[in-house]
Amino acid sequence: MNNKRIAFLGAGNMAEAIISGFIQSGKLSTEQIVVTNRSNQERLNELKNKYDIKAVTKDQLDYTTIDIFILAMKPKDIDGVMEELRQKITADQLLISVLAGISTTYMEENLNDLQQVIRVMPNTSSMIQESATAVSPGKNVDMNQVLLVKELMKCIGEAYILDEDKMDIYTGIAGSGPAYFYNLMEHVEEVGHQAGLDRELVREIGAQTLYGAAKMIMEQEETPKELRENITSPNGTTADGLDALNEHGGGMAIIEAIKSAASRSKALSKKPEKKLALQK
Repeated sequence: MNNKRIAFLGAGNMAEAIISGFIQSGKLSTEQIVVTNRSNQERLNELKNKYDIKAVTKDQLDYTTIDIFILAMKPKDIDGVMEELRQKITADQLLISVLAGISTTYMEENLNDLQQVIRVMPNTSSMIQESATAVSPGKNVDMNQVLLVKELMKCIGEAYILDEDKMDIYTGIAGSGPAYFYNLMEHVEEVGHQAGLDRELVREIGAQTLYGAAKMIMEQEETPKELRENITSPNGTTADGLDALNEHGGGMAIIEAIKSAASRSKALSKKPEKKLALQK
């Protein structure tokens, strides 16, 4: 990883979150990173000044000097980017895609038949280096490359190797998941405020409670079910709270939220039609 040169094709918020994670981790130097976009020089200057990295427009990038490309543009621009890359890169240059709904198969078919492609999906917690990131390899990469990408993605949180056909359920759980917890916190904040607590105070109390419960799951050997049972005394306050939660469909609501998000992810992830003209 120490000698790899990485180019970000796209300079949006996700690209910045990953760049920030790379630099803060200390695993890559600023000299190894270059960021590009098509023509937004103001945004490039912002990233250059903030992170002390090289920032150039796409027509200024020397593609031959790059080991790893991270595709971070808008998914709607994928066809044009595939056209450009097909003419400028070789099969031994690795592509990492963070583009939602774009399959590794699509990218492989529209580039060199032996092109190395790995698809990753961080979530929004990458902004604070606490992402849960899925890593799905294409057909032309070996385990060393997969482990390299996993290590890179751990710069912005935790990373998990998944088969690509599990990306939809990943999206339902981890991609959309932060919003479920934010929604839970909205309700916690509101009921606490109605009971007379200051909103900022109840927000902090609720967030610490959620954080502590998450740490218990990650650091203790007990399952979530066992941890729940440990604090649920018969006829106690927690038991009454859980009874009310179940009575009002709390558990089923979470299940349906994940299923619905996964279903929507599948609907949005239809593979674009393969291009007909693949000649360079």
